Amino acid sequence: MKYVTLILFFALLGCKSVQPTHTQNIENAITKNALQLLEDKRFHSVSIAVLKDRKSTIKHFGELTIGKGNKPNDSTVYELASVTKTFTGYIAAKAVLDQKINLDDDIRIYLDEPYPNLAFKGEPIRIKHLITHTSGFPNFPIKSENKKAFFEGLKLINIETKPGDVYSYSNTAPELTAYILEKVYQKSFEDLVVEFILKPNTMNQTKFTLSENDRTRLVKGYNDKNELMPNFNRTLWGGISGLHSTTTDLVKYMKLQLDPSNPIVNESHKKLYKEGSDFWEGYHWYIIENDHELMYRHHGGIYGMQNWFVIYPKQNIGISILTNTSFNETGEILEKVVDNLFDDIIKTKK
Repeated sequence: MKYVTLILFFALLGCKSVQPTHTQNIENAITKNALQLLEDKRFHSVSIAVLKDRKSTIKHFGELTIGKGNKPNDSTVYELASVTKTFTGYIAAKAVLDQKINLDDDIRIYLDEPYPNLAFKGEPIRIKHLITHTSGFPNFPIKSENKKAFFEGLKLINIETKPGDVYSYSNTAPELTAYILEKVYQKSFEDLVVEFILKPNTMNQTKFTLSENDRTRLVKGYNDKNELMPNFNRTLWGGISGLHSTTTDLVKYMKLQLDPSNPIVNESHKKLYKEGSDFWEGYHWYIIENDHELMYRHHGGIYGMQNWFVIYPKQNIGISILTNTSFNETGEILEKVVDNLFDDIIKTKK
């Protein structure tokens, strides 16, 4: 009888090991898509984090330094680039709920000079235009060497379309948003990000300003010619870029963004501007919704690295993909990887 019991035990154990767990299936999906990406020799490393039903799976592949074989890990620090804008959007949403700002406010009420040029035929630029890329501002600030120069550059802007009418991606607008948030809260934008997002969610590895130790873990990225690229040097508030983070902290950010009980998240996910049949702008979120899907996403691209951050509220899934490569097609390639990975995870669930 004892032997029969042992045989049954090992038989059951064998059956259990043959059937992969849900987590193993997600790991397999990540591995499959990451290895397919790295077949393109312009890519050298990739880190992927997936959150499904509040359970995280993180995997790293490739090498951070060409020829060194030094694989990234959970402590590797990446530049988030424009994904930083979603943090700006979150604080703007909080400011609206706190009645510090109103989406319909003329932005000039927060400026120290008149700026008559920041209007089109009497139509002012409003807060909602800043956070939906419909202000008519140029993509990059006319002057960005420091904050004083930024405001001098604002005087040189010529608004050629009615604010709110035309989508045109702008890195100028979120920097002005960050300044306005500083003014209404009377705290630096960096402190606001720490107080409202990083501390409450124990995102201790997400920072604007890195220590010497942090810098030893900071990714040095490449272009498509395998040339080492510089890291971003922040000279303004940080509304557009400048945050650094790790995969483990980005999982915490996914949990925040997938929390339906958080009123700030709900405000920041509101559709503020419609662009196309199933595409909207939220508080620096690109929102895609149709009969088959709902997703909130943002891309980040800087000199030597790129990333996509995507959440799928209906499936309770978040995906972050980061790589130490940046060239013209990188964002489009990573977007396809995210889409394929999501499809594989959904198939796994079924």
